[in-house]
Amino acid sequence: MIHIYLPIAEVSVNLFLLLAIGGGVGFLSGLFGVGGGFLLTPLLIFIGIPPAIAVGSEANQLAAASLSGVIAHWRGGRVDLRMGIMLLVGGLIGSTLGVSLFAWLMASGQIDLVIKLLYVVLLGLIGLMMMVESIRANLKSRRNEPSPEVPADTNTWRQQLPWQMHFPTSEVTISAFLPIGLGILVGILAAVMGIGGGFIMVPAMIYVLGMPTAIVVGTSLFQILFVASNVTLQQAIRVQTVDVVLALLLMLGSVIGVQIGARAGAKLRGEELRFLLAFIVLIVCGWMIFNLTSRPDFLFTLVTTGGH
Repeated sequence: MIHIYLPIAEVSVNLFLLLAIGGGVGFLSGLFGVGGGFLLTPLLIFIGIPPAIAVGSEANQLAAASLSGVIAHWRGGRVDLRMGIMLLVGGLIGSTLGVSLFAWLMASGQIDLVIKLLYVVLLGLIGLMMMVESIRANLKSRRNEPSPEVPADTNTWRQQLPWQMHFPTSEVTISAFLPIGLGILVGILAAVMGIGGGFIMVPAMIYVLGMPTAIVVGTSLFQILFVASNVTLQQAIRVQTVDVVLALLLMLGSVIGVQIGARAGAKLRGEELRFLLAFIVLIVCGWMIFNLTSRPDFLFTLVTTGGH
């Protein structure tokens, strides 16, 4: 059992446990096109890392895992660069605003509770929606019914919005306001919750932007790469919540895991990927609810101020 001391988090943790966590989350990044933060941040909290430090350090790991994943998907021609740039514009705006919100919550002493509550709400809603949809898609696939992943003719509202752009790689024509707005939302979540936002980004890119699942994964990782880098830089400068030792260990495991996940994801159908992601999201949500509602080890604390 080799333990290593994390200077910013001020805790000692098992070295191989951190490497395993980084590798497992990296695998999910490559498999689903999500940054893995929705799983990594709760796991870090579970092993004793303070929530604020987990969020700040995990954003650094997201950047490394996403870079490795983007390379793998780029080689397979599964990245829509034009769509990724639109998402990135919004992501940079949102992540900058999110870091300011994070700093304010830290100053007010509410950051830990806010992080946990946001996880429960968002994971629960997204997980349930994706689970229901993926089950329906699998049933239709077995009955040889047409796949629902062709929304161009049915979602005409997207073509009625201003600033229409054509994205040839994804073969869709939509308003640029949609990917930019989605990027802003995910950027805020990346800064406040330490997530790449992939568990929101991936279904939104499929059902709101109308992109094919095969292109969504690589494009999502492209946006996450730059947004996570922006969050890491601002977190380190403005609120000092980035533990470099923790981030490097997570990065080491994740860059290996993401390559394995990218290869595995190419062998699964779109509805199978969405079902697996929904299942994992609901498991993490259940654990967060248990963590919030279970009886604490200490029922009260004593705080002394002013020498009394």
